[in-house]
Amino acid sequence: MRISGKTAIVTGGASGLGEAAVERLHAAGANVVIADLNEEKGNALAAKLGDKAIFVKCNVTSTDDVKATINTAVEKFGGLHILVNNAGMGSAGRTIGKDGPWNIEWFKMVMDVNLIGAFNMLSNAAYAMDKNDPGEDEEKGVIINVASVAAFDGQIGQAAYSASKGGVHAMTLPIARDLSRHLIRVNTIAPGTFDTPMLAQLPQAARDSLAASIPMPQRLGRPAEFAHLVQAIVENNFLNAETIRLDGAIRMAPK
Repeated sequence: MRISGKTAIVTGGASGLGEAAVERLHAAGANVVIADLNEEKGNALAAKLGDKAIFVKCNVTSTDDVKATINTAVEKFGGLHILVNNAGMGSAGRTIGKDGPWNIEWFKMVMDVNLIGAFNMLSNAAYAMDKNDPGEDEEKGVIINVASVAAFDGQIGQAAYSASKGGVHAMTLPIARDLSRHLIRVNTIAPGTFDTPMLAQLPQAARDSLAASIPMPQRLGRPAEFAHLVQAIVENNFLNAETIRLDGAIRMAPK
């Protein structure tokens, strides 16, 4: 799909990997809707980018928020063509601890945001994309979900996170098959360890240790590299139903 002139929604778009994707798509000529819960960062990014970018506060677990975000994109820019489904959360806890089993409500919350929220966003976005004219691209939309290498190499304490991201990976193929008749492609990126604001809070020794565990290149991933892959997926019309690990060949140890 040619990006210039198209409209994209990036969930979790106010910081980290999402922010990098917003900036890359905007630089390629897209109108971008920054969908996030952080109003301060989201509005600041939209102001920095100018008229072709807007911020909408969105909780992906709320169907009302999701529909309002999509309606805003369509009303402001005339349609929706690209979704980067990046919103998510992490939570760590062992299956059982000294005081008993892990709190099931935490497990449900991670699944609700990372898996159910992702499907909520993509299904509503696909419905809007289906109204597009396929035009010269011969497709109506592109959806990029964001999983994690934890979907495959979950560490101790990552049962909920790994299950949620594993679900994102597992639903890629059936959804791509489902939406093929609507001329909408679906792919997933599974990032490894990236230099995001969350990791920036760690002590330097911890950051160095994480970088040393990556075979090549032996450093943390750069958000711009994630955004580069987002653009490549959008632009490559034959790439469909694939989960791509972006991880420098890391395979996570148990802990």
